[in-house]
Parts: sequence; structure tokens; C-alpha cells
Amino acid sequence: MENIQAVKQRFGIIGNDPKLNRAVEKAVQVAPTDISVLVTGESGVGKESIPKIIHSLSHRKHGKYIAVNCGAIPEGTIDSELFGHEKGAFTGATATRSGYFEVADGGTIFLDEVGELPLPTQVRLLRVLENGEFLKVGSSKSQKTDVRIVAATNVIMGDAIDKGKFREDLYYRLSTVEINLPPLRKRSEDIHLLFRKFAADFAQKYKMPTIRLKEDAVSLLLQYRWGGNIRQLRNVAEQISVLEHEREVSYKTLKHYLPDVGSNLPAVITSKKAQSDFSSEREILYKVLFDMQRDVNDLKKLTLELMKTGNAAKVQEEQSSLINKIYNEEKSHQQDLASIIEEEEQEAQDVEVVSIAASPSEVKKGNYDFAEEIEEEENLSLQEKELELIKKSLEKYHGKRKDAADELGISERTLYRKIKQYNL
Repeated sequence: MENIQAVKQRFGIIGNDPKLNRAVEKAVQVAPTDISVLVTGESGVGKESIPKIIHSLSHRKHGKYIAVNCGAIPEGTIDSELFGHEKGAFTGATATRSGYFEVADGGTIFLDEVGELPLPTQVRLLRVLENGEFLKVGSSKSQKTDVRIVAATNVIMGDAIDKGKFREDLYYRLSTVEINLPPLRKRSEDIHLLFRKFAADFAQKYKMPTIRLKEDAVSLLLQYRWGGNIRQLRNVAEQISVLEHEREVSYKTLKHYLPDVGSNLPAVITSKKAQSDFSSEREILYKVLFDMQRDVNDLKKLTLELMKTGNAAKVQEEQSSLINKIYNEEKSHQQDLASIIEEEEQEAQDVEVVSIAASPSEVKKGNYDFAEEIEEEENLSLQEKELELIKKSLEKYHGKRKDAADELGISERTLYRKIKQYNL
């Protein structure tokens, strides 16, 4: 068995994280067998390297290696691409065509984004895994193939199975051995090493001096979340290498290339360039909603403090700045507070007494349920507006996530999470 460091060097894998080393080690160990392997991990972590290692170290290394991006092939043609079709099987099938499983006989097929396969195609793939047989589209004659299957996905397969989007029996067939690649944010010691490697590569490619990071920029590099993982880090290194005249990069300079620094919320764009009406309305809406959220949270904090202590004077003294912030009128804040207290005392006559030691999480019954209702209604309002904006943007750009993310002023990775969250 080859040395792990030698394998990483051979396939251009950079880093010494223990989880990364373990993933490479498992690939080396499983390579001589014909076991099906499922590679998991977030988008951009470098999952495509694992099937290459497995194929190159297997007895199939002289056979064909075919990589198929299942998410990039339209649902109507994916069966034909994978399994082939007979002449006349459908409109446009003017000749018999061999699919990838027939062409790769004796070799290895890498099915990237396997979680995106349509359910009918999953049934066909399960048959190949079970007995090595498949049918061309439009044919009734079964054919045999001897293919090693390595699959990869960034989908949480348990969730996909629960939602009926992926067959459980196929998952267990594919994941005889599962290899997980860690996200870049969990490989903090490797981040700067990777950046320097990319910077050196681009300096050589574009024939210019290598960029270097100042100490404060290195700190930002390590603290950033890197939602796009290695792919995003490589893109940032390339952009800076090409666009920056100063070859020593500061914190301030690096920050311009990192979207949503310090926040996972959608970023409000404040560009001086002319923007569409939709964009302007979006910015105003975000600002109003976020201001409303802060005000409601402050009000809940004050109200719950009153409920806990029952001492209006004490709360007024300790939370005076918060009260002023909510009502924005120092002269009238005592009257407003008194009004709130009076209402609370009137309603308290009909509910159970809450002890001073009770925490906000214990206040669940009685008329104090309004605090939870405020939070639920406010969160629901934000989610509905956000969902509406995302839908409009995706419709406007016909489902193109990159253009929609640019329109919304958020990163493509953030948009992807939102799409999964709202099950769009």
C-alpha cells in the first residue's frame, strides 16, 4: 500500500488535517477491491480527487475512467446518457447509442452529485449494482457490464431519504464504504497553506510576483467561514493575484474579496450604480424588517424582565437606555412604561402567579403567551418576505442560482442553503 503523503503529492492534495489524511487512507485501502464507495462532503471540498485515487490504485487502472455530473444532465436524457438507447427509442434517436456503463466496461464510473438522480434512474442504477445488468432505453434486451461505481454527493442523504427523493436501498448499495471529506473551516491549519500554494500557482501562470498576506489578513483568512470551501479559496487567490497591484495584501484589501464577512445574513448592497426597482425595494424591505426585528427583540427583553421582577422602578432604572431606544422619546418613556405595567397588572389578575426565580423559558402558560406569539409572528413575517424575494429572483433568472444570488446581494452558497431550507 502506497504511503499517504506520496498519494497526496501524486494527486495534488494539500494539507495535513487528520480527517483529510484518514479519508485518503480509506481510499487507498479500498482501492484494490470492487466495493462501491460513496464520497460525502460539502460542495468545493475536493471530492473528485477520491475516485481518481481509487481508480488509479485498483486493478482497473488500465480501464476507462468516466466522471459523470448527474446534476448537470437533464432528467429527460440522463437514462440515455448512462445506459444508452436504441434507434427510434424517442424523438431524435436516429441511431443506436452506447451509454457510459457500456463504454466503461472493465473500468470505473464516478457519479458526481448522485443525490440529484431522478427516481426512475435510481431504479436502473440499483439493478446495475445488484447484478451488473442494464437495459438501453427502448430495448428489452438485458446487457451485462463490469463497472466499479464511486459516487459523491453534498446532499445529506438521510434527509433526502426521509423526503422520498432518494431510495434507501440504493443508498446502502452505494455506501458500502463511505468516505467523508471535512469542510475547509474545520481544517484551519491547512487554509493558509492552500492559499500560498494557489498564490504561487497563479503567479507562475500569469507571470507576476506572488501575493503575500500580512499578519492581520492571515487572521481574517483563518476566521472566515469559507462556505465554498477550497473552490472559493482558490477563486479568491486568483482574483487578488490578477486585480491587486500591491503584492502584500492587508486585512482591508482581503475583506473586499470575502462576501458576508462577520454575518450569515443577506448583505444589503449600497452601490452607487443604478439598480433595478426590484433591487431598491429589496434593500428597503431588508432594512425595515431587520430594524423591526431588533425593536421587537428589545421589547420582548424588557417585557420579560418586568414579568420576572415585578418591580417597575427597578426595571426602569436598569433598562433606561433600552426604554429610550424603544420609544425614542426620553420625556414620554415613563408614561409608556407605566401604561405597559398597568396592562400587565390588569391581565395578571386572571393568570397564575409567576415566581421571581422563573426564567423566560419557564413562562409558557397564561396570558404571557403573547411574548411567544410576537416572536413567532415576527419570524414568520421575515421568512415569508425572504421566501418571496428568493422565489421572484429565481423566476427572473430561470433558476440560475449565481445570477439570482447576485441579484439578492448574497453569496451563491447562502442562496443554496436558503433553497434547501425552504425546499424550493
